[in-house]
Amino acid sequence: MVYQKILLIISLFFIASSLYPQHPEKEDGFTLGGALRYNLMSTNYESNGNKLKTKTDWDTWRLNVEGSHSGIDLSFEYRFYPSSGTHFIHHGYLGYGFTDKIYMMLGVSQVPFGIADFASHSWWFQIPYYLGLEDDYDMGVRFDIAPADNLDLSLAYYRQAEPAGPVAGANNVGQGRYSYDILPGTGSFLNQQGELMSAYATLHEVDQFNARLNWEFIPGWVAGLSAQAGGLYNPKLDETTTSSAFAGHLTGTFGRFSLKTELISYDYNSLSDEGDKLDVVQMGAYGYDYAGGDNYSGGVAARANVYVAGLAYTLPVSWGPVSSIQAHIDYSVVDKVEETFYNTHHLVPGILVTAGPVYTYVDYAMGKNQPWLTDDFGKGLGSGVEDPDWNSRLNVNVGYYF
Repeated sequence: MVYQKILLIISLFFIASSLYPQHPEKEDGFTLGGALRYNLMSTNYESNGNKLKTKTDWDTWRLNVEGSHSGIDLSFEYRFYPSSGTHFIHHGYLGYGFTDKIYMMLGVSQVPFGIADFASHSWWFQIPYYLGLEDDYDMGVRFDIAPADNLDLSLAYYRQAEPAGPVAGANNVGQGRYSYDILPGTGSFLNQQGELMSAYATLHEVDQFNARLNWEFIPGWVAGLSAQAGGLYNPKLDETTTSSAFAGHLTGTFGRFSLKTELISYDYNSLSDEGDKLDVVQMGAYGYDYAGGDNYSGGVAARANVYVAGLAYTLPVSWGPVSSIQAHIDYSVVDKVEETFYNTHHLVPGILVTAGPVYTYVDYAMGKNQPWLTDDFGKGLGSGVEDPDWNSRLNVNVGYYF
């Protein structure tokens, strides 16, 4: 039944396209591109006090293919993360413009939710990324529609999360991916005594619907609303629950300043393999899930409100190959609905130096209950810990893009 609905939707758009002038065809041809990035980091986490741990690693290299043939577009990107022992598809879709106002993407595309393309100015993303609500990619069909010059509407249906890649030396349950998704793994729930109990949950994301409307109410300023509803299927129970997320955002530029703000509310409504309603779900990406232990849960709080704000200032310069320097600060908070859980804070001041094809991010990332800023990776987004330290990491990412 689901597949019949998809075919019906696509057929209706093909029929509708005949009522409009055809979108101008692009020239046939394909281009190859990619990137090579390195990371230098100095960490100041719980166990090492004021001593900085410094190391350099190979962040990623990637391959891009862009092109068009007979009016059908192709966009594809594959990434390799040697230090994480994984590689995977970032996106890959076929695109077709029915008219200059209707465009379809079929395959793995960016989920139209929240601020596009990123809610952040820094290399670190904002905290919604680590919840699967920023720069997320899934497998399905997406339509971008321009009903008016200052309105953009995106509608999408995703049958499942994007395909996962291999993971070296680990039990692969789908954590070899670019964007965070809910995975089979250990979640938790609060019992009647208020105790947090671990529970395995064989969960899979299915049948997700998305809608986003952006309105450019004055030049350079955009207000947007997003809605998301999808299934979390547990094959052990043969039962699907409905998860949801809603967002409102405002972005704008004034002079050399750029502002990004967003409010998100989500509910990852799901059941463990024993039928308990989960208060924490497991998520993963880059070859790792959010591990737990030592009186805290791994995973992600199943229900929360998220607050996001970021400001940047870009200064054009002419210093040899350097063309601009951007100073930025991003801040986001996960306000967990469960009163016994502890909130997550994510604060990243930094600069971006642009020199031809080389982009260098120098960020000082700070976090409380932030799973990437701790000695115990994965700690924080679930139940969290009380009165956590402001852990920090000086991070320099140098990337050559071609």
